[in-house]
Amino acid sequence: MLRGFSRHFQFKGCLKYYLKTFIQKSSLSSVIMSKKFNVVFVLGGPGAGKGTQCANIVKNFDYGHLSAGDLLRAERSDPNSQYGALIANHIKEGSIVPVSITCALLKKAMEASGKNNFLIDGFPRNKDNLDGWELEMKETATVKFVLYFSCSEEVCVQRCLKRGETSGRTDDNEESLRKRIVTFNSSTKPVIDHYENLGLVKEVVAESGPSEVFEEVKTLFNNL
Repeated sequence: MLRGFSRHFQFKGCLKYYLKTFIQKSSLSSVIMSKKFNVVFVLGGPGAGKGTQCANIVKNFDYGHLSAGDLLRAERSDPNSQYGALIANHIKEGSIVPVSITCALLKKAMEASGKNNFLIDGFPRNKDNLDGWELEMKETATVKFVLYFSCSEEVCVQRCLKRGETSGRTDDNEESLRKRIVTFNSSTKPVIDHYENLGLVKEVVAESGPSEVFEEVKTLFNNL
């Protein structure tokens, strides 16, 4: 009889322990799953210096850098990608890749990085990107602000043509560049205006050299 009671209480003790452990792990999992990434969108025309300045920020501040364009180009080059040919055609024509593809690549990269703060450059590029981000990523990330590098068309074109001498990028030619600038003005600028109306845009004039531009960027991030 006593042995039966003993086994009964041992069982209850074990059950209580495992239930407590399960609840603790479930709670921890919920916290991890609900954790949001902090995002700064970095926008500007082609050749405005987004990639260069993002690299400088990463060296000096606790941010990861994700380039929507780089992620798309890497996916295009992957022989096993189901999106490769579609992405290649959009990049060649200077048009916008479907938002569902871009968001999926961004989310995958953020989750794999181990970082919490991110610079995302070259995205969102139009209202469809913006709507797609808010629909698909609102549970994943919070947009802290938009870092906008403003630069004249001619400076942007000359920078990209110079870069094209060594970059090997198929879109670093004048015809594609002019198309991309038209696309930026008609599609991306309204996105910047949207965030401007929300008080979330920090503009940096980017026509000086990289070092001079970064001094302004550094001051901005030091004051966050």
